[in-house]
Amino acid sequence: MPFIKSETIGQVRKLTLNRPDKFNSFNREMALLLQQELDTAADDKAIRAILITGEGKAFCAGQDLSEAVDASGPGIERIVREHYNPIIARIRQIEKPIVCAVNGVAAGAGANIALACDVVIAASSASFIQAFSKIGLIPDSGGTFFLPRLIGFGRASATMMLGDKISAGEALQMGMIYMEVEDEILMENAFNLAKVLSVMPTKSIGLTKRLLNQSLSATLEDQLNAERNMQVEAANSYDYQEGVKAFLEKRKPAFKGE
Repeated sequence: MPFIKSETIGQVRKLTLNRPDKFNSFNREMALLLQQELDTAADDKAIRAILITGEGKAFCAGQDLSEAVDASGPGIERIVREHYNPIIARIRQIEKPIVCAVNGVAAGAGANIALACDVVIAASSASFIQAFSKIGLIPDSGGTFFLPRLIGFGRASATMMLGDKISAGEALQMGMIYMEVEDEILMENAFNLAKVLSVMPTKSIGLTKRLLNQSLSATLEDQLNAERNMQVEAANSYDYQEGVKAFLEKRKPAFKGE
């Protein structure tokens, strides 16, 4: 079986991390395959939402350490530069909504891949661990960028330095994730979220995502100007015309994502 399982359901592309015997920890083949699958989903106009989850008991335990310490392996610098940085960049740059269903432990890079997604829903039994400090490393995969913005500087600092295990309930309370649900209904709820997003106006959602990315380093003036420009772009889309027409005709809009 491939290390990434890909399935298309309607307008949703479901990508499943698939090394369950290794708690879905990443090796080079798996990381490059996920990049490839994200590119394929991004380029397919029929796909209007992406759902990422894990096979088995874990979401992702981060890096397969046996590869990291292998003298014949890629080495830490290449692992970060060629494996994780491109994955995080793709998740943020793809102008389609990406839902992450965290079905179990999300540790190290696995936690930060989840937190880079647009909508994160976790099973009650799931947990998030910034495990890097336990082995003398620093948080990568965008962790030092996203986590302070999600839960605040102080909590992020403590969580990363102590390597605390954060339950799904605690993550929800902190504002780290969007939703916590019982394990048995996780995938149903996650897919329903992705399905709802897949029939919404994808163009404006993509522009919203672009604005959110920009807001992380923009001034208020820059952001107001960007909102003005992208609002004009959104207003020129088919979906805007359809949305207004449907509102005036008191019917449900039929968006095309264009």
